Amino acid sequence: MQSISSITAPSAKAHTAGLHSTPPAPSKEAASLLCAADEEIIQRFPKMNSFIVARQDAVLTERYYNGFETNDLHDLRSATKSILSLLLGVASYRGDLPQLDEPIAAHLRKYADRTLDPLWEQLTLRHLLTMTSGFHWKTGVKMGEALIHRLHQSRNWTKYMMQLPIEQHKIGTFQYCSVDSHLLSVLLTEWTGLSAAEYAGKYLFGPLGIKDVSWSASPEGHSMGHIGLHLTARDMAKIGLLCLQGGVWENERLLSAEWLTRSMTPLAPESPGYGRYGYHWWTAKANGIPFAYAHGHGGQQINVIPSLDAVVVFTAASDLNRWKNPRPLLEKFIMPALKHS
Repeated sequence: MQSISSITAPSAKAHTAGLHSTPPAPSKEAASLLCAADEEIIQRFPKMNSFIVARQDAVLTERYYNGFETNDLHDLRSATKSILSLLLGVASYRGDLPQLDEPIAAHLRKYADRTLDPLWEQLTLRHLLTMTSGFHWKTGVKMGEALIHRLHQSRNWTKYMMQLPIEQHKIGTFQYCSVDSHLLSVLLTEWTGLSAAEYAGKYLFGPLGIKDVSWSASPEGHSMGHIGLHLTARDMAKIGLLCLQGGVWENERLLSAEWLTRSMTPLAPESPGYGRYGYHWWTAKANGIPFAYAHGHGGQQINVIPSLDAVVVFTAASDLNRWKNPRPLLEKFIMPALKHS
């Protein structure tokens, strides 16, 4: 398995930095490429709402479109999953999370209104983190989930999930499944007594100085684990920089570098157009350069590129049936600009 090993070896400057607005002047070549990216977005990505490139502790470029401004919140959609993964890493570092091979059935049994399928006894925290639970679920090649609307229409999401069949032959095999993510949020609450939103406010968002947050809840009150988080683009960049800095923010360690390395190690087979999954983070290559990214419907992305010491954030309209993946912007403009800067 190839991991993004440099995630654990950030530069000394980045290791202690926050996020500031006074970057060093880019080279002429880099400035030209970043301007070209801006023009490309205007011409070919009309639903893009923001675009940020950050390196170490500085914002290199920051653009907003379609009337959006710095303080506006963006719907992360499935990029929420990656933030939840970081939050579980925080809980692990703080000693609030059991071992990854801990069986989960005993912690969830109270949500079932009938006897659990015996296969539940085989499922562990690791299965949920790696989306290898074996739940009967239907996911398309573009990660569309045919059954997700039934889940969202149910009166009690956790009870609905506890009734899903488990296919024994699929336990241990990757299938993109939002059920796994939401159950992680439920379990975090079981183990800490706090919702994911509350826990993040104290131990992740708080230390990062992230104050303006919206995190939607399920009908029974759990923070949504698979979608529902809204952040500003700048705060999304902070999340990426925390990853780039190996889990340290302004001299305070929030989660272990080991957790981040595992999160951003490709564990699953290749999913065309997306890459390979780790602990709720996608991993891929562009221009031969490995990177990890949080990804949500519509093009919500936090791209972490260790070898270029950079984070790239995109947000876009999240309610589209058809949309463009912004990865070509990385390949054609942004990565070359970072090499020149």
